[in-house]
Amino acid sequence: MYVRASTRRTRDGQTVRYLQLAHNEWDPVAKASKTKVLYSFGREDQLDRDGVRRLVAALSRLLDPGEALAATAEAGLSFVESRPLGGAWLLDGLWQRLGIDAATDAAARGRAGDADLERVLFALTANRALKASSKLAAADWVTHDVHIRGLPAVSDDVCYRAMDRLIEIEPQLTRRVYDRVADLLNLQVDLLFFDTTSTYFELDEADELLWRDERGRAVDPEDPQAVKQVGFRAYGKSKDHRDDLPQVVIGMAVTREGIPVRCWVWPGGTADSALIRQVKHDMREWCLGRVVWVADRGFTSAENRRYLQRAGGHYILGEKLRSGSAEATAALSRQGRYATVADNLQVKEVKLGDLADDRFVICFNPDAAERDRSVRERLVAQLTERIAGSDELSATKRAELRGVISTKPGLNRFLRLTPGGLLRIDQTAVKAEEHLDGKYLLRCSDPKLSTEDIAVGYKQLLEVERGWRDMKQIIDLRPVYHRREDRIRAHVLLCWLALLLIRIAETTTGDTWKTIRASLDRIHLGTFQGPAGTFRQRTELNPAQKKAFTTLGLTEPPRVFDATPATTR
Repeated sequence: MYVRASTRRTRDGQTVRYLQLAHNEWDPVAKASKTKVLYSFGREDQLDRDGVRRLVAALSRLLDPGEALAATAEAGLSFVESRPLGGAWLLDGLWQRLGIDAATDAAARGRAGDADLERVLFALTANRALKASSKLAAADWVTHDVHIRGLPAVSDDVCYRAMDRLIEIEPQLTRRVYDRVADLLNLQVDLLFFDTTSTYFELDEADELLWRDERGRAVDPEDPQAVKQVGFRAYGKSKDHRDDLPQVVIGMAVTREGIPVRCWVWPGGTADSALIRQVKHDMREWCLGRVVWVADRGFTSAENRRYLQRAGGHYILGEKLRSGSAEATAALSRQGRYATVADNLQVKEVKLGDLADDRFVICFNPDAAERDRSVRERLVAQLTERIAGSDELSATKRAELRGVISTKPGLNRFLRLTPGGLLRIDQTAVKAEEHLDGKYLLRCSDPKLSTEDIAVGYKQLLEVERGWRDMKQIIDLRPVYHRREDRIRAHVLLCWLALLLIRIAETTTGDTWKTIRASLDRIHLGTFQGPAGTFRQRTELNPAQKKAFTTLGLTEPPRVFDATPATTR
């Protein structure tokens, strides 16, 4: 396809040129190529140039961003390169709007060699959100594949030094970031959700044992705070079902809006039970006011409950229905009607009298009950098939089968061993499980919250689980390409900062980050060279891209960035 020019002579003898959009087609009959006119632009001297520009712009939207820039370049210019611009520009706008740049500069003030610290930390954070990779690959990405304002290039050594400084300024930075985020977004911190996860490492063995304090930080053996010897990447109960690999434990506090306000990292063998006390202690100086802590069943010990109530605090905690505790048994035995609240959730509060000072709320989800029933029936059917004909086996063979089944908790729960050593389905256990289908029990210390607020508040704990899912699947928390403890901690902090920016973008626009990122990745910055010099220009913004910047209150990237005149000799 090409523009064809034809010449004609008018009656007064003037020669004029007519322009046509044409292409050649093969004529199988004539066995020759023939020209076919697709569109006539009219006389060249009367050409609607604005209309042609609109046509070129419309057609360029069908191309990749780099190809579109090349197609719209002025005559005499060479198209040198094209880099994605939109995602990094939007994240940088949020980074500055939330004051993270100023917080980083303030925390790092007074240290030589930190001139580019804020820009490098932003680039590493943006890398987690846009194209997660190792720090070595991230340095190459910044240098060759993306436009980061104020950072044309960076080396991997500089990235590692920035991570080392990030650990040093972590306390000041996290506090400043929280204050700014809470002020700008008017966060509600009456409910704070806390949960933990783990991430494993492909190692043959765990880290060497070091003396650590109660917070899991390495200390000198002579330090009075040294209480235990633990390796950082250590074996423990894996949330990823990889107990065979060393891991670290990560905690995160999230507001009811889903905004992650802080994260922690502990050695891999740390149990959940005591962690929430450390978390509350760390956030005690943040002047949060009246806070209700929301956590899962792993944090419901009596010591944790007493600690969370200090200084007027309260909690909503999940209770283990199968624990056999007096409170759980009594709560389930109480009669009463359920009240339906949001999203097909039914709740009822039960009074336990002298058994406890707390309030107990039983929640029932009919959809979850149906899922529990289906899963149980499938497990019982599998167990029935496994033990079928086992009466004919010798005692030794039955014992072996019993041992195999004991390694499968789902099946072992419904297995009963008769006094004679025979394997049977435990119908009592089956009926007990039927009574628990779709139910969970909550314990709350706040006398002012309504039953619905307690149930809905606990249900919002799913926001933390969504944060873990995004951190592992979108930000790619794992694999962790670091060996040193401080850099592993810094890596987790960068992932937290990326999740913070992503969640703010999502909650403000109402779109998922995957959708936002895909749209913004189409905004490119092209570099052109010509006789007069070099300049850079971005692609045109479509309505969806403009809406994203407007909704977030951010300035769109300028159309033309910079122009460098050619050097004259």
